[in-house]
Amino acid sequence: MDFTPILTAVLPVVIIGVICAAVLVVASKIMAVKEDERFPKVRECLPGANCGACGYAGCDGYAKALCDSPDTPTNLCIPGADAVSKQLSEVLGVEFADVIEQTAFVRCSGDCEHTQDKVQYEGMPTCAAAKLLYGGKGSCTYGCLGMGDCAAVCPHDAICLENGVARVDPRACVGCGLCTKACPNHLIELKPSVSSVAVACSNKDKGALTRKVCQSGCIGCRKCVKVCPQGAITVTDNCASIDYDKCTGCGTCADSCTTGCIKILG
Repeated sequence: MDFTPILTAVLPVVIIGVICAAVLVVASKIMAVKEDERFPKVRECLPGANCGACGYAGCDGYAKALCDSPDTPTNLCIPGADAVSKQLSEVLGVEFADVIEQTAFVRCSGDCEHTQDKVQYEGMPTCAAAKLLYGGKGSCTYGCLGMGDCAAVCPHDAICLENGVARVDPRACVGCGLCTKACPNHLIELKPSVSSVAVACSNKDKGALTRKVCQSGCIGCRKCVKVCPQGAITVTDNCASIDYDKCTGCGTCADSCTTGCIKILG
């Protein structure tokens, strides 16, 4: 049997394949981007939550930034706290920077005792879906939707639904911020763990309208603004907010709050 026709067809293909492989090998050597030798060690220090709390695209992004730029702070990993910052400073040979630990807080007091539903919702049991139906089942369209999207994404089981409203266990929360991104109403904020007061309301309607839908909502009366000795409270869009850089946690604002929406945290 004459194999000449077969060899004539196969050999050129084999030769071309070998040449292409050689070109790719040479190109991979010439065009290879050298990785910083410190990167694996830096990446190993990070917890791997990929939460984005550091401001970068996951732990890999933060590790790359630390290796590429000496000005990148080592204290941006909130979930890792001081332990991670210390490890990073040792690996990179820079001064240790303290991490300001943060805890998530749900800015809503609209539980079953202070507000009521306006409709009976029977759709998909997610906050994102409920939000699409007239802003949710609750009378307050700014309030907690009560379906637990935040609890579903929390990697530490720090969030539960209590009396119709999401609540965060500060002892379990590491401040990763995943819950803040999951909430369609943007009710959850990260605050310094050491702060002892917080505004549990996000309603931006005028006081009279807020009162109609929730008995514990902020009515924008500004009493808290007037009594705060540090000037740490402002009222924007009819809702109070606290500047934690100024707040000393004296609790004067909570004592003066007409509706009780400013909470002293235990």
